[in-house]
Amino acid sequence: MLQIKILGSGCMNCKRLEQEVKDALAGSTFEYEVIKVTDYGDMMAYGILSTPGLVMNETLLSAGRIPKRQQIIDWANQFQAAE
Repeated sequence: MLQIKILGSGCMNCKRLEQEVKDALAGSTFEYEVIKVTDYGDMMAYGILSTPGLVMNETLLSAGRIPKRQQIIDWANQFQAAE
């Protein structure tokens, strides 16, 4: 199962990233779970300096921006293929 973490305090961009991830993967055929990480200490463990952050299977993929939907799909497919 693909584990996706949204790192952020719950600001508008954090909520937007969460929605983008859900929209991007809505038609996927694999299982995934989206986890919101709001604890500052937990976020800092990934070394991000600005939110929102996107983590898939414990790999930080983006921070401080909202990736394009196709990029989210591509990353998810890469991680799924690696399992």
